[in-house]
Amino acid sequence: MSTSTTVRTLGALVLAALALPLLVAWSGAPSVDRADGELPDGATVFDDDAGLTRLEPDLLDALRRAGHDAAADGVELGVNSGWRSRSYQARLLREAVAEHGSEAEAARWVATPDTSPHVRGRAVDIGGPEATSWLAEHGASYGLCRIYDNEPWHYELRPRAVTHGCPERYADPTHDPRTQR
Repeated sequence: MSTSTTVRTLGALVLAALALPLLVAWSGAPSVDRADGELPDGATVFDDDAGLTRLEPDLLDALRRAGHDAAADGVELGVNSGWRSRSYQARLLREAVAEHGSEAEAARWVATPDTSPHVRGRAVDIGGPEATSWLAEHGASYGLCRIYDNEPWHYELRPRAVTHGCPERYADPTHDPRTQR
């Protein structure tokens, strides 16, 4: 191989190495991170990430009170998702459309950025079967209610539940009038 060919080849490799991270980072949509509400694996109700601290204060307080009592029972209340930015919610919706094959089917699992209670800081997705089971049994005493039959992890604050129990659940988000705007 001649010197000029070697230099051109090395130059092309250097350019490719510089461009690759840019190509990987660009997906046609803005990326999201912890500032957008994405939580790390293993997050609990006691973490200080934006996905938790940007929840409505009463919801966060109820979650943390429940978390203390769950811990006394040997259960850690993990959190998969809480508050989400509009861009994070839009990304989740795009992913759900790709996974489920249509907007109508995706709507059974993911609301739009305009209608999602996560974007308003009013919903949390609890992680782990022990945590969801514990919250299913004890959540109403903190005002924490499961909202959808198809999402055993999705909880919202319903203060009246403390004295009146949780309201009837919707089959899925497509039956929730709040998501019909």
